Amino acid sequence: MEKVMWLLLGATVVVASVGAHRSPRARLVARVALGVLFLVFGAMVNVVYLATDWDSFAEFGQMSQFAFVRDTWATLVVPNTGVFIGALIVGEATAGILVLSGGRRMRAGLVMLLAFHVGLLFFGWWLWLYAVPMLVALTLLLRAERAHRHDAPGLRDAAHRRPTTGRAAVAGSDPHLTGVRAR
Repeated sequence: MEKVMWLLLGATVVVASVGAHRSPRARLVARVALGVLFLVFGAMVNVVYLATDWDSFAEFGQMSQFAFVRDTWATLVVPNTGVFIGALIVGEATAGILVLSGGRRMRAGLVMLLAFHVGLLFFGWWLWLYAVPMLVALTLLLRAERAHRHDAPGLRDAAHRRPTTGRAAVAGSDPHLTGVRAR
């Protein structure tokens, strides 16, 4: 189930990111799909695996095309699965929450996810089929978010922003008092 959701949500992120520069709706779709992907099907699924199938994590590192990754995984990660997978879970949950938050936090989450996907490239050629399109999608989404950072702020950002146009900005008044004229 989770593999199907990774494929569906990942494909949604890729497709929506292509149009994210032109469409606020595409940015929102990519943002929600990406946040759900990492919060639910990343962090929460890994919590379940950690609780029910601890040994499944040992196999993941053995798929790497690099001997140093396989050796490091076997000697460092496997004996300390709780610590390292716990850190992975915290990272995935944090990135998912940041992406869903919007604004600057979303951009920070996107940078975290870019680093995460670069790291995936070391764990097997088959992951390149997922990670490379996601790296392109995350880059497109980050560019679109930076270009439109004032168009769709996070909820908290919007509550604290002063207007930059209109009579209220000219008058320097409270944004809710748009009828006040400058003197």
